[in-house]
Amino acid sequence: MENRHPIILNCGKLFSLSKTVTSGQCFRWSREDSTGGYSAVVFGQAVTAVQEGEKLTVYIDSGAEEKPNSEQLLREYFDLNSDYEEMDRLILQAEPRLLKAAEFARGVHILRQEKWEALCSFIISQNNNIGRIRGIIARFCELAGEHIGGGQYAFPTPEAAASLTGEDYKNLGFGYRGDYMVSAAKMVSGGAIDLEELAKLPTEEAREQLLKIKGVGPKVAECVLLYGFGRMSCFPIDVWVKRALEELFDGDRSILECEYAGVAQQYVFEYMRLSGGFDKEKKFTASAK
Repeated sequence: MENRHPIILNCGKLFSLSKTVTSGQCFRWSREDSTGGYSAVVFGQAVTAVQEGEKLTVYIDSGAEEKPNSEQLLREYFDLNSDYEEMDRLILQAEPRLLKAAEFARGVHILRQEKWEALCSFIISQNNNIGRIRGIIARFCELAGEHIGGGQYAFPTPEAAASLTGEDYKNLGFGYRGDYMVSAAKMVSGGAIDLEELAKLPTEEAREQLLKIKGVGPKVAECVLLYGFGRMSCFPIDVWVKRALEELFDGDRSILECEYAGVAQQYVFEYMRLSGGFDKEKKFTASAK
């Protein structure tokens, strides 16, 4: 690709770019038909990622200054340093009935996003659909984010977000979530909540701090901890996962105790959302598809 600097990463055999960036973890990735890849703004840089087998090439827009540790940041962002084969083994050891879901969704990695962006994204995601979430975030970035060239905008800083009014958020389509954003932005920009310090805390303590933010309930807190803090034991429960636990697993929640419950949750979410519809008569079993 002209005018773009490539970074080539070995992504291994258990990574799928398409599954990962379309799995509801992040809302800024878009399919790029001309390359067969996906484009987004990551860590303030406009990027396009293309996968060929076990090679992931991430092109950074040359209009932006490349960060000196871009390769390391991208490996961490796509969680390419983790052993998903071992995670799968431990997940299925803890809950053999997840075999079908794991086989269906295998290749999904847990993205390691910027903490502030993850917090905002999942506040916006409440009682919302992916299309609307993407639109709201795009407008939010255009209004308050730094222009990084090519019609692309970085995610707004907490300070920029705090400078917006409730009316601004209403006009962006936030609805009642605008009040939550005002509160979160002021708490983070004012230092009442220090996301970097939260990252040093045990998960339970970090969860307690996040729950102090207006509009952050248990599900949003789990999402932020999983997708922003990399706490792989966190298990967000949305409508799809709740139905799986209650009806396909007969209410058994033992998988929540697994060290990699967050990965298991992502497998269940993908399976329930994309495998052809919910069928309460078709229980998860340990048999292959």
